[in-house]
Amino acid sequence: MSVDAHLLLGGNQGDREGLLAEARRLIAQRAGRLLAQSPLYETAPWGFDAPQRFINQAVCVRTDLSPLALLGECMNMERELGRKRPEVHRGYSSRTMDIDIIFYGSLVIDQPPTLIVPHLRMHLRRFVLQPLADIAPSFRHPLLGLSVVELLERCTDDGEVYVCKSGV
Repeated sequence: MSVDAHLLLGGNQGDREGLLAEARRLIAQRAGRLLAQSPLYETAPWGFDAPQRFINQAVCVRTDLSPLALLGECMNMERELGRKRPEVHRGYSSRTMDIDIIFYGSLVIDQPPTLIVPHLRMHLRRFVLQPLADIAPSFRHPLLGLSVVELLERCTDDGEVYVCKSGV
Protein backbone atom coordinates (compact mmCIF):
# COMPACT_ATOMS: atom_id res chain seq x y z
CA MET A 1 0.00 0.00 0.00
CA SER A 2 1.38 3.39 -0.97
CA VAL A 3 1.50 6.32 1.44
CA ASP A 4 2.25 9.98 0.80
CA ALA A 5 5.10 11.01 3.07
CA HIS A 6 6.22 14.61 3.57
CA LEU A 7 9.93 15.13 4.09
CA LEU A 8 12.03 18.18 4.87
CA LEU A 9 15.45 18.37 3.26
CA GLY A 10 18.10 20.81 4.33
CA GLY A 11 21.74 21.58 4.85
CA ASN A 12 24.21 24.40 5.30
CA GLN A 13 27.53 22.91 4.21
CA GLY A 14 29.02 22.29 0.78
CA ASP A 15 27.11 22.85 -2.46
CA ARG A 16 23.75 23.28 -0.76
CA GLU A 17 21.63 23.46 -3.94
CA GLY A 18 23.53 20.61 -5.59
CA LEU A 19 23.13 18.42 -2.50
CA LEU A 20 19.37 19.11 -2.41
CA ALA A 21 19.10 18.15 -6.10
CA GLU A 22 21.00 14.93 -5.41
CA ALA A 23 18.79 14.20 -2.37
CA ARG A 24 15.65 14.58 -4.53
CA ARG A 25 17.17 12.24 -7.14
CA LEU A 26 18.00 9.62 -4.50
CA ILE A 27 14.56 9.90 -2.90
CA ALA A 28 12.87 9.34 -6.27
CA GLN A 29 15.20 6.41 -6.95
CA ARG A 30 14.90 4.67 -3.56
CA ALA A 31 11.79 5.85 -1.73
CA GLY A 32 9.13 6.37 -4.37
CA ARG A 33 7.64 8.86 -6.79
CA LEU A 34 8.13 12.54 -6.00
CA LEU A 35 4.69 14.16 -6.12
CA ALA A 36 5.57 17.71 -5.09
CA GLN A 37 8.47 19.90 -4.09
CA SER A 38 8.55 23.36 -2.60
CA PRO A 39 10.81 26.18 -3.70
CA LEU A 40 14.18 26.34 -1.98
CA TYR A 41 14.17 28.46 1.17
CA GLU A 42 17.19 30.06 2.77
CA THR A 43 16.87 30.03 6.54
CA ALA A 44 18.80 31.01 9.61
CA PRO A 45 20.17 28.14 11.73
CA TRP A 46 17.64 27.03 14.34
CA GLY A 47 18.84 26.36 17.88
CA PHE A 48 22.52 27.21 17.26
CA ASP A 49 24.82 29.72 15.59
CA ALA A 50 26.55 28.94 12.30
CA PRO A 51 28.30 31.11 9.72
CA GLN A 52 26.44 29.55 6.77
CA ARG A 53 22.66 29.72 6.39
CA PHE A 54 20.59 26.63 5.59
CA ILE A 55 18.71 25.88 2.43
CA ASN A 56 15.55 23.85 3.08
CA GLN A 57 12.93 22.26 0.87
CA ALA A 58 9.81 20.20 1.51
CA VAL A 59 8.96 17.27 -0.74
CA CYS A 60 6.10 14.80 -0.91
CA VAL A 61 6.92 11.26 -1.97
CA ARG A 62 4.48 8.41 -2.63
CA THR A 63 6.21 5.46 -1.04
CA ASP A 64 5.67 1.75 -0.50
CA LEU A 65 8.32 1.73 2.23
CA SER A 66 7.30 1.25 5.85
CA PRO A 67 8.00 4.20 8.16
CA LEU A 68 11.13 2.54 9.57
CA ALA A 69 12.37 1.50 6.12
CA LEU A 70 11.87 5.08 4.90
CA LEU A 71 13.80 6.39 7.91
CA GLY A 72 16.62 3.94 7.14
CA GLU A 73 16.78 5.10 3.53
CA CYS A 74 16.77 8.75 4.61
CA MET A 75 19.69 8.11 6.97
CA ASN A 76 21.58 6.18 4.26
CA MET A 77 21.07 9.05 1.80
CA GLU A 78 22.26 11.59 4.40
CA ARG A 79 25.46 9.56 4.89
CA GLU A 80 26.04 9.28 1.14
CA LEU A 81 25.62 13.05 0.86
CA GLY A 82 28.36 13.63 3.45
CA ARG A 83 26.47 13.82 6.74
CA LYS A 84 28.59 12.88 9.72
CA ARG A 85 26.67 12.22 12.91
CA PRO A 86 28.60 12.52 16.18
CA GLU A 87 28.78 9.45 18.40
CA VAL A 88 27.09 11.41 21.18
CA HIS A 89 24.31 13.87 20.32
CA ARG A 90 25.34 17.30 21.59
CA GLY A 91 22.57 19.45 20.12
CA TYR A 92 22.14 21.01 16.72
CA SER A 93 25.05 21.44 14.32
CA SER A 94 25.94 22.27 10.74
CA ARG A 95 25.51 19.48 8.19
CA THR A 96 25.61 18.72 4.49
CA MET A 97 22.18 17.08 4.49
CA ASP A 98 19.32 16.41 6.84
CA ILE A 99 16.26 14.47 5.66
CA ASP A 100 13.44 14.44 8.20
CA ILE A 101 10.12 12.61 7.96
CA ILE A 102 7.55 15.26 8.87
CA PHE A 103 4.37 13.30 8.06
CA TYR A 104 3.85 9.68 7.00
CA GLY A 105 0.30 9.85 5.72
CA SER A 106 -1.85 10.59 8.76
CA LEU A 107 -0.11 8.00 10.93
CA VAL A 108 1.05 8.80 14.43
CA ILE A 109 4.25 6.90 15.25
CA ASP A 110 5.76 7.12 18.71
CA GLN A 111 8.89 4.97 18.88
CA PRO A 112 11.47 7.15 20.63
CA PRO A 113 14.33 7.56 20.13
CA THR A 114 14.08 5.89 16.70
CA LEU A 115 11.07 7.53 15.06
CA ILE A 116 8.42 10.05 16.08
CA VAL A 117 5.92 11.14 13.41
CA PRO A 118 4.57 13.73 12.99
CA HIS A 119 7.95 15.32 13.60
CA LEU A 120 7.98 16.36 17.25
CA ARG A 121 8.81 20.06 16.82
CA MET A 122 7.66 20.73 13.26
CA HIS A 123 4.82 23.02 14.39
CA LEU A 124 7.34 25.26 16.21
CA ARG A 125 9.65 25.79 13.24
CA ARG A 126 8.91 28.31 10.50
CA PHE A 127 11.64 26.78 8.31
CA VAL A 128 9.59 23.55 8.25
CA LEU A 129 6.13 25.06 7.97
CA GLN A 130 6.79 27.60 5.20
CA PRO A 131 8.00 25.12 2.54
CA LEU A 132 5.46 22.53 3.71
CA ALA A 133 2.66 25.09 3.25
CA ASP A 134 3.67 25.36 -0.42
CA ILE A 135 3.03 21.68 -1.13
CA ALA A 136 0.46 20.64 1.51
CA PRO A 137 -1.36 23.75 2.79
CA SER A 138 -4.54 21.97 3.84
CA PHE A 139 -2.93 18.79 5.22
CA ARG A 140 -4.04 18.39 8.84
CA HIS A 141 -1.62 17.54 11.62
CA PRO A 142 -3.02 14.24 12.93
CA LEU A 143 -2.50 15.17 16.60
CA LEU A 144 -3.07 18.94 16.62
CA GLY A 145 -5.97 18.91 14.14
CA LEU A 146 -4.77 22.08 12.42
CA SER A 147 -3.81 22.48 8.76
CA VAL A 148 -0.24 23.30 7.83
CA VAL A 149 -1.34 26.84 6.93
CA GLU A 150 -3.05 27.23 10.31
CA LEU A 151 0.09 25.98 12.06
CA LEU A 152 2.17 28.48 10.08
CA GLU A 153 -0.19 31.34 11.00
CA ARG A 154 0.15 30.44 14.69
CA CYS A 155 3.90 29.79 14.65
CA THR A 156 5.78 32.13 16.97
CA ASP A 157 9.22 31.29 15.53
CA ASP A 158 10.64 34.55 14.17
CA GLY A 159 13.49 32.94 12.24
CA GLU A 160 14.17 34.31 8.77
CA VAL A 161 12.76 32.14 5.99
CA TYR A 162 12.69 33.35 2.41
CA VAL A 163 12.58 31.87 -1.08
CA CYS A 164 16.02 31.76 -2.64
CA LYS A 165 15.06 29.72 -5.71
CA SER A 166 11.58 28.91 -6.97
CA GLY A 167 10.47 26.45 -9.61
CA VAL A 168 13.21 23.91 -8.84
